[in-house]
Amino acid sequence: MVQQRGSADALIDVAQKKRYSYSTMKAEVDRAARGLLSMGIEKGDRVGIWSTNNAEWLISMLAIWSIGGILVNINPSYKTQELEYVLKQSGVKLLITVPGHRTSDYLKMLREIAHQLFSADSVNDPSEVPELQSIFVIGNQKDLEGKLPGSLKSFDALLEMGDALAEHKLEERMTRLQFDEPINIQYTSGTTGFPKGVTLSHHNLLNNSWAAAQAMGLDENTRFCVPMPFYHCGGMVSSAMAALSVGGATIIPSPFYDEEAVLQALSSEKCTHLSGVPTMFIGELEHPEFEKFDLSNLKGGFMAGAPCPVQLMRKVADKMHMNDVVILYGLTEASPLITATTISDSLELRATTVGKIIPALELKLIDAITGEIVPRGVQGELCTRGHGVMLGYWNNPNATAECIDSARWLHSGDLAVMNEDGYVNITGRKKDMIIRGGENIYPREIEEVMHGHPDVVQAQVFGIPDEKLGEDIAMWIMIKPGSETKCECIKEWLRERVAYFKVPKHIRIVKEFPMTVTGKIQKFVMRKNMIAELGLDEAAQIQTA
Repeated sequence: MVQQRGSADALIDVAQKKRYSYSTMKAEVDRAARGLLSMGIEKGDRVGIWSTNNAEWLISMLAIWSIGGILVNINPSYKTQELEYVLKQSGVKLLITVPGHRTSDYLKMLREIAHQLFSADSVNDPSEVPELQSIFVIGNQKDLEGKLPGSLKSFDALLEMGDALAEHKLEERMTRLQFDEPINIQYTSGTTGFPKGVTLSHHNLLNNSWAAAQAMGLDENTRFCVPMPFYHCGGMVSSAMAALSVGGATIIPSPFYDEEAVLQALSSEKCTHLSGVPTMFIGELEHPEFEKFDLSNLKGGFMAGAPCPVQLMRKVADKMHMNDVVILYGLTEASPLITATTISDSLELRATTVGKIIPALELKLIDAITGEIVPRGVQGELCTRGHGVMLGYWNNPNATAECIDSARWLHSGDLAVMNEDGYVNITGRKKDMIIRGGENIYPREIEEVMHGHPDVVQAQVFGIPDEKLGEDIAMWIMIKPGSETKCECIKEWLRERVAYFKVPKHIRIVKEFPMTVTGKIQKFVMRKNMIAELGLDEAAQIQTA
């Protein structure tokens, strides 16, 4: 790619005003790789990145892989306890980080658990993360000089170490690498509890990023704006790696998500593609100065990470000029892509399905009780097998066995329906299904109906315990600014559109939903809050068969 695209834009960090061609990025990656070698990083050693989006993130990613290290993606929103768990569980040897993120002081948190690296006086004081030996901090070297405590060094210092190491050392290491070896650990985003380390290979990630690029129709003229966090598959694999796989450019609009920064980057960098979860697109469309930004070069991209309302898909195509926007569906355990719509599909199909299985993967829908394959048009749990399926959860064989069976089928936990033409609709989560007095209720169905309400921006439906019915329905909604609609009015509106037993008993109007940094809604947090508010702790303890 460097020989073909040497002088072309490869990576642009708008906030840092850094621009790399394919040639200059390759040189920087090699410097970082040699720096890691000089720090004693061996093949299979874990190197963590705990940072917001920046050019150094992607350069470090490629450098770690160049020497056979295993990149550990660390959520930038983690607090001390979560950070300690991930560092300890994965055995990170070297960490690349930034000084902080919003109100989080990263160095302060690291001092609490890796104090031996911050002060010589702590050398005999047992560390919470004994395998962590080195920390490098991203930032302007002049600003960091003299301010980093203990043995901490700047990222620029790592590059300078690479300058001092002979080039053939890197070449020798690269000859020892294999395509099916682990290179990445991504921790699940925590919508269902404690995170698990999804372990992925070169083979997993390269096939998946290429499939994403083909679904979106990317080519060497692509200028891909990536506001999704790199620590997550959506930002790293389906966006940045997809653009790199075809010789396109990756544009980083800001360190963390900011609607105005995204719109500004789309305009100033003449971006052709954009990725995001539905909440991101909603934020961009509702920006008060949306109309002033020139989005005329924008033509495509993808939505993923959460169910996409049909009306939002059409609005994005119309108002943001993204006529080629596609839907990607997957999960981290699948690297992440399983199905995709493509630019050759009609807007109707792209707005109402998650597409077909991507090339060289297998897919089946099975009955949740019998495990047998269900007919077309019948709901079942989606399972996949092939190049995308993870190697397993890092150091967690029991959890791996729970989701990957003996025939290497990955059980997604998602409920879906496939039509006669092979297009898939995600209808809900096995765990999200509400059983109210014997009636099976799927939250997605009610949420889709609510998106047709003129005053509702978003709706989230979930089950709460009920002593008589087993479960009842609760719904949180966000309404449009200035709307005076009331919960009882919402119920009346719904009664005209769904069966009586699908109308939520409890409705709350909220300003925002609890969610992960990648925009995934955390229904378990809503459920916990409602149980506490309604005094349902006793009902929640009732066990069922």
